[in-house]
Amino acid sequence: MSRIVAQSLYDQRQMVEMLSPTIAPLLNNVGDHVTGDEAETPVHQVLMMQPQNSIPFVLSFSNLTYSVRVRRKVAFPAIYGGRAEEAPVTRTKVLLHDISGEAHDGELLAVLGASGSGKSTLIDALANRIAKESLKGEVKLNGEKLHTKLLKVISAYVMQDDLLYPMLTVEETLMFSAEFRLPRTLSKSKKKGRVQALIDQLGLRNAAKTIIGDEGHRGVSGGERRRVSIGIDIIHDPIILFLDEPTSGLDSTSAFMVVKVLQRIAQSGSIVIMSIHQPSNRILGLLDRLIFLSHGQTVYSDSSFNLPQFFADFGHPIPENENRTEFALDSIRELEDSPDGTNNLVEFNRKWKNTNRNSATTPARYDLSLKEAISASISRGKLVSGATNDAANPTAMVPTFANPIWTEMAVLSKRLFTNSWRMPEIFFVRFSAVMVTGFILATIFWRLDNSPKGIWERLGFIAFAVSTTYYICTEALPVFIQERYIFMRETAYNAYRRSSYCLSHALVSLPGLIFLSLLFVTLTFWAVGLDGGASDFLFYFCVVLASIWAGNSFVTFLSGVVPHVMIGYIIVVALLGYFLLFSGFYMNRDRIPSYWIWFHYLSLVKYPYEAVLLNEFKDPTKCFVRGVQLFDNSQLGDLPNSIKEKLLENISETLNVAITSSTCLTSGADILLQQGITQLNKWNCLWVTIAWGFLFRILFYFSLLLGSKNKRR
Repeated sequence: MSRIVAQSLYDQRQMVEMLSPTIAPLLNNVGDHVTGDEAETPVHQVLMMQPQNSIPFVLSFSNLTYSVRVRRKVAFPAIYGGRAEEAPVTRTKVLLHDISGEAHDGELLAVLGASGSGKSTLIDALANRIAKESLKGEVKLNGEKLHTKLLKVISAYVMQDDLLYPMLTVEETLMFSAEFRLPRTLSKSKKKGRVQALIDQLGLRNAAKTIIGDEGHRGVSGGERRRVSIGIDIIHDPIILFLDEPTSGLDSTSAFMVVKVLQRIAQSGSIVIMSIHQPSNRILGLLDRLIFLSHGQTVYSDSSFNLPQFFADFGHPIPENENRTEFALDSIRELEDSPDGTNNLVEFNRKWKNTNRNSATTPARYDLSLKEAISASISRGKLVSGATNDAANPTAMVPTFANPIWTEMAVLSKRLFTNSWRMPEIFFVRFSAVMVTGFILATIFWRLDNSPKGIWERLGFIAFAVSTTYYICTEALPVFIQERYIFMRETAYNAYRRSSYCLSHALVSLPGLIFLSLLFVTLTFWAVGLDGGASDFLFYFCVVLASIWAGNSFVTFLSGVVPHVMIGYIIVVALLGYFLLFSGFYMNRDRIPSYWIWFHYLSLVKYPYEAVLLNEFKDPTKCFVRGVQLFDNSQLGDLPNSIKEKLLENISETLNVAITSSTCLTSGADILLQQGITQLNKWNCLWVTIAWGFLFRILFYFSLLLGSKNKRR
């Protein structure tokens, strides 16, 4: 074992767990012993470290093959001068063919190739993002098969797109990631220290207080954004890091800085595997191993240093001042366009690796088993997501989730609230919509009377008011659709539970729903002249809140099912129109055709509409039609009252019932009976409306559970 002299300051004792992963393994082995006065410099110890030529982790993959079935239309020639026909034909397209290789910790493995060569597919295959039944071959870590559960907790995957909350600062984004991925047992100060060290490691100190930004808000640069995307996935110091084209869309300087950061991460003891399109000479100098792909086949798999020799032996020497990767990619493209394709180069690569003494593809000997390697890594400070040193079971060493569900809910709620709070324009639009709608309804239906016309006006107000509460909720549709890929990225590697996201999403939305409901009810209850006092006002508020809750949950569920905002809006508007149509306002339940009655009971508008009607016409002693008012809604309504009274007398004589101008002909109970509202009382209608909201939240959870499997088939 080689000897390494470890030097540190005295106060570094408190910072061991907070430092960046680049130097944490060294500091974890530092022993500071103060002799004499405490103010003296600590005595530096000579520590026994692992030899530098030892390789704790080796990720090996062999014979990876992946194909998909593609449907395409093939035109058949016309027969007897008829019209040519097209018929769908299914063929198999091979995306990966017999790919083998290995990646070591401390090294950068880069996968290169032209567009469509299979770079991203290979990264997905190694990261277990392809269904097992579709992928052939083996992926092993230190000679042992890598299980899905273990891979999720010891690895991280950085997508090609930067999926971040736009209104959070760089520091806040990394801090929220630390709250998710670092265990609850780690103190707040240590988590902050880990974030600060990571900011320095990523070179983001000058942008730490800057928001991420989006199209409407100026934020960090593209290179800084990419480094933040990397940072949120390495906050827990994973053993394996996968990246899909991390330099895509960046200028040469930003791309170099990103790869430089990845090199430091690899040197901290991680396996870093990335796909890259066309690296510059500076970036090539940072890469340790290269895999060139062409149509899913390996045409080169060795160190970057051996690339010139490989092409020289193949008969295509690389010019001295030429960019090596550009020349290699151009040569591969030329071969792809030739009649034989790259078959000769693929075969030459197999023979060259077996005969070349300088090849770096000789299978490495790992002195540690998977259990021992993970245990050693945990001891050195890796996998800080609550890892335990249980060498008997490598899967049990790292928990599935770093924190309990209530901690995840608290962090998620705080993040959602912070991001929403910094975009007040969204809430202002909802506030304005409720204000304008409430004001218009209050002024149109101002102080309705209890006449026959007033009855129909009340019915129209209640139906429109209830349906409006659902339409106000459509603003929730784009929220999750925009967050979908952030959610998929974070839950794919167990940052938090899907149930935590659903619960926190509902909790964060409640304060806004309560405020908007109270505003709408206050604007309309007394202005319209609805019946009752404080208790009836409170019930009306509960019904409106339940309606907005059910509508918000319904739209949230649709956002988990529908992939595009415009499609979602079309579906929402159509369904809400159908709900109003079958609510019982336009047609009583008794008049709805039997083959459509099921839709009446599924209508979200039906139950709050009936609840408000039951609350409004609950008083059996209150009269709405008296005497001559019987004729108000007919063609006889314009006749003089004297004639109406004579008609009333004739009706009385015919029916042998005394009907005078003060006789009550229609009470609240009669109106409810006319509307077909006889099955549920107002409280049952309220509870059903609330239950709809919970049902759609549960369905939203299952849509996340089934729709975020982020794997290729």
